[in-house]
Amino acid sequence: MKFASPVRFLSCLLLGHALFAHADTAAEIVRIKAGVSAPLTDETGVVWRADTGFADGDTIERPGLAIDNTKTPSVYRSERYSMSAFHWKLANGKYQVKFHFAETYEGISAAGERVFGFNVEGKEFKGFDVFKLAGGVRRAYVETVDVEVKDGSLDITFSSQVENPEINALEIIPAT
Repeated sequence: MKFASPVRFLSCLLLGHALFAHADTAAEIVRIKAGVSAPLTDETGVVWRADTGFADGDTIERPGLAIDNTKTPSVYRSERYSMSAFHWKLANGKYQVKFHFAETYEGISAAGERVFGFNVEGKEFKGFDVFKLAGGVRRAYVETVDVEVKDGSLDITFSSQVENPEINALEIIPAT
């Protein structure tokens, strides 16, 4: 291949390198810690964004609460509850969404006392009981859902059946 000048050659080389580098850039993992107003660095050094993306609901922090079944109890020491929806702009594609739950509300002491539903990109979860799935109170439980975003937004809706829905954190991981 013959170039008209060394400058043109160098420009093509740099432009090609920049385009190649951009194409190889991996999509970012999004980690959101519900119920906090500042980012959280967990016990393993992973940074979680402060609570964002939820349409409504309330938050509460429970510092120092013992949480079993996890190496990162700080992820479960606050929550968002009574929310109806979550939205996050993403490039179209496949993702793994990890929902982090622990039943930390002192008013719940048995299975069936908090039951809710959620829908993530058309995948419906009904009769979701954190206490039952985690095996008791203050025990971490992670629900993993593979989804495909087709409209530029990850959309999750929540519905109450008994008590209000709650969540401690969520992760959005691009499929590899």
